[in-house]
Amino acid sequence: MVGKRDPKERVKIFNRRSLVLGGLQAALFGGLAARMYYLQVLEADRYHMLAEENRINLRLVPPLRGRILDRFGTLLATNRKNYRAVIVREQTPDVAQTLEALRGILHLSEEDVERILRETRRKRAFVPVILRENLSWREVSRVEINAPELPGISIEAGNTRSYPHGSNMTHILGYVSAVAEKDLTGDPLLELPGFRIGKQGIERKYDMSLRGGAGRSHVEVNALGRVIREVERTEGTPGQDLVLSLDAGLQNFAHQRLIGELSAAAVVMDVWNGDVLALASVPGYDPNPFNHGISSKDWQDLVKNPYTPLTNKAIAGQYAPGSTFKMVVALAALEAGISPKRKYFCQGVVRLGNARFHCWKKQGHGHMNMHLGIKHSCDVYFYELAKEVGIDRIAAMAKRFGLGAATGIDLPGERAGAIPTKDWKMAVIGERWQRGETLVAAIGQGFVLATPLQLALMTARIANGGRAVQPRLLRGRLAPAEDPSALPPELPSLGIPDSHMAIIHEAMNAVTNELYGTAYRSRIQEEGMEMAGKTGTSQVRRITLAERRAGVTKNEDLPWKRRDHALFVSFAPVAAPRYACAVVVEHGGGGSKAAAPIAHDILLETQLRDPLARTGLPVAALPSGSEV
Repeated sequence: MVGKRDPKERVKIFNRRSLVLGGLQAALFGGLAARMYYLQVLEADRYHMLAEENRINLRLVPPLRGRILDRFGTLLATNRKNYRAVIVREQTPDVAQTLEALRGILHLSEEDVERILRETRRKRAFVPVILRENLSWREVSRVEINAPELPGISIEAGNTRSYPHGSNMTHILGYVSAVAEKDLTGDPLLELPGFRIGKQGIERKYDMSLRGGAGRSHVEVNALGRVIREVERTEGTPGQDLVLSLDAGLQNFAHQRLIGELSAAAVVMDVWNGDVLALASVPGYDPNPFNHGISSKDWQDLVKNPYTPLTNKAIAGQYAPGSTFKMVVALAALEAGISPKRKYFCQGVVRLGNARFHCWKKQGHGHMNMHLGIKHSCDVYFYELAKEVGIDRIAAMAKRFGLGAATGIDLPGERAGAIPTKDWKMAVIGERWQRGETLVAAIGQGFVLATPLQLALMTARIANGGRAVQPRLLRGRLAPAEDPSALPPELPSLGIPDSHMAIIHEAMNAVTNELYGTAYRSRIQEEGMEMAGKTGTSQVRRITLAERRAGVTKNEDLPWKRRDHALFVSFAPVAAPRYACAVVVEHGGGGSKAAAPIAHDILLETQLRDPLARTGLPVAALPSGSEV
């Protein structure tokens, strides 16, 4: 049995324990007080900011895309209201039943219903799901009137891209579409649902300028992320409005004039400042469905179409230029010292070794000088010139006139064509140049390829007397500025004597305005609007000796794909050239029959409209880097 402790000892023990416990309590409360001071005083701003970030969300507001206008202010690409119906799952007792009621008001396919049900199950109950976009005002009214019977369904308003001229402008403007994974650059704007970027044409080339800058919206949300209210909103900076060199009326006319052909292209440009006034390619396609999301079937129909509507033939169609190339050969001959008066006799064929090179006129043209050779498009005359000039001189002249290289026009997808030389053939094909290939190239066949835009550029440089004009589509952004339609102060010279250019002008004038010229039937008879031109027909098949003996099969008796291409280049008015035009009709047959009448109509309409004589919109240059 343990003896009782001394009361004094017990008091001492109790006091020691009380002091320890008191010290521990003081330390604990001191620590809590210090922590509270640290959190509530020293770190107050930080935690206030964190709390606000949890309560206030920052969201980007997509900017309004810039418009695209023609030189006179006609809208080519704009934005229109996009009314869409949406459903919020938490606001309706039965989504399927509500959709069934909606189908009596709006058209919804079975596929649409399946998609909507799938999305409502996948997304949070308070997140809206799009039912249908691009509703008409009548459809919007019907939904709003029946709102009591459609719980959870409402109408939202946004903006969508619109192309008023449809397929007439599509190869120039391109289209906008949803952002693909390969398009992501880290710009948060690109990750916004439904955001669209330029995918083709001007929309793609100047996407950064058209896109604008994002706005910001501060919204209050609860713990689940549901939006309670918008606290603050700053609208984005709209994209820049761009003004093109096009005349919308002329572009529409050119496109409609080509519609009768299965596949064709036409270009009209100013021979002095390079403004492209029309650039048409048929067939075209409607760009508007790409904005909403084109169906797989419609896409396959476009891809498999034998007339390639997705290709801008004006800048990406590469064709043997045929006899439209003969002016280049003539200029190369003049530079080589060959007199324009020198005559060659055409009996319908030229022999070179064992090969025979035929003229398009089987019985021959007789004696031809340069003027007559161009007027009658005599192949034998140019065969003989080519023998003396050689392919390298011809190629050098062709390149001075814009052939064999991309023109640099502000459209994506331009192709360069081809101008062969001896070195080119060895590098590309690995074979030596044959002399007979020079003769074939002299009439714009063989390896020679050009786009309609290049042919228009060639013609413009001929028309302006041998100056290095460059084509352009963009005049600038809409803003007060000096009118740039005036002639440039100085165009670089191609280094060709005026006397040589005068010979070519006179010969091209004879093609259309002298009796028996190859395009005399397509001449412009209105006084002061006469055009000068050159026909071209390029073969796409080889004509055998047996066929020549039996009689060459007419184009109209051949399958479409085996018919010749028809070409025509021209400028007007003859007395004071200002407009150049090139027309190519794929597998159209002869240039005088298929292409020249089209050029006649387009150049006449161009002069009647005379867009360069009319005051256009004031524009200012785009800031540096806007072409990215």
